Amino acid sequence: MFETFQEMFSYAFLTRAVIVGVLVSLCSSLLGVVLVLKRYSMIGDGLSHVGFGSLAVAAALNIAPLTVSVPVVVFAAFLLLRVSENSKIKGDAFVALISTSAMAAGVLVISITTGMNTDVCNYMFGSILAMTKADVYLSVTLSICVLVLFVLFYNKIFAVTFDETFAKASGVKTGALNALIAALTAITVVLGMRMMGALLISSLIIFPSLTSMRVFKSFKSVVISSALISAICFFIGVTGSFLYSTPTGASIVAVNAAVFCIFASISVIKRRFAL
Repeated sequence: MFETFQEMFSYAFLTRAVIVGVLVSLCSSLLGVVLVLKRYSMIGDGLSHVGFGSLAVAAALNIAPLTVSVPVVVFAAFLLLRVSENSKIKGDAFVALISTSAMAAGVLVISITTGMNTDVCNYMFGSILAMTKADVYLSVTLSICVLVLFVLFYNKIFAVTFDETFAKASGVKTGALNALIAALTAITVVLGMRMMGALLISSLIIFPSLTSMRVFKSFKSVVISSALISAICFFIGVTGSFLYSTPTGASIVAVNAAVFCIFASISVIKRRFAL
């Protein structure tokens, strides 16, 4: 086993992928708990499609992908938050409207300019080979910012997650806090897309939190468990991908799905013995 890890980390691109992947997994799992409890879990999927569209435009214009995608997806997150709250089109319907439009725009731009090539598959399904040194530096910086902001605003995020009305009455600026959560989610989605792809990134947000909720009940324990599960599943998925030459994103999702089934089984067993 040690020899396998030694061989893995002898490749610079794998080392970069693991560093960024673990950080992004932590960010997505922490935010995922909040999004699932607030019933905003589909926002990750919607933003990933917007991210695909922005990556397509960046590729067509030969611009660094992350420098284009981050501001575009953050803007889309604010738009989804504001319009879904105040428009007649609410919730999942508006997310679907934006996400499918952005995906279609991305496919059209690519087909007209560079054509449907390997880069498109990388954007849709992810590729650890897509991480350059510049991507790593930017990803690490943004991931650390997300983690620090989550820790700093933990108590307020907890209050808004469970009772937004009470939090607002207590003096918490719920609008600004929801905007912060949306922005952090947007940044995390863009960072994770480089490895997981537009079609699989939402799994990093949803799976760890739902898995933890099968066994743990308090917010703090779910957050901690979700972070650990996400990081461990990512590492196991990357290792399995390296050993068996399977797609990285799909391998990580498969590990997350397996762990979810295990935790769901534990939950069922605990309930039966409690009865």
